[in-house]
Amino acid sequence: MGEKNKDKPLVWLKGEVKTPPFSPAARLEAGFLLRRLQRGDRIGMPHSRPMPSIGPRCHELRANDERMSWRIVYRIDPDAIVILEVFKNSTRQTPAEVIEVYKRRLGLYEE
Repeated sequence: MGEKNKDKPLVWLKGEVKTPPFSPAARLEAGFLLRRLQRGDRIGMPHSRPMPSIGPRCHELRANDERMSWRIVYRIDPDAIVILEVFKNSTRQTPAEVIEVYKRRLGLYEE
């Protein structure tokens, strides 16, 4: 099996996907989408959107629950999918102070 067939590992800097608090359906959706990312698939809207305000190759994955929407902020690295945060969505726009937290978290990871 060549390098091209190797799945990228998930590197969790913060957060997790488990039931509860995710519903079983939202956990399965998040797991399916993360697996696609590991295999190298590009995922677009409505499941993922770019987050250039955090940095290059950063995105926000969306998994929907019956009552809420979950977000998984991630970066696609050449050798891994780096998970920056998992949270319940409560606003239409990510606050600037939250984006700064993600940038600092990435900086610490890169050191």
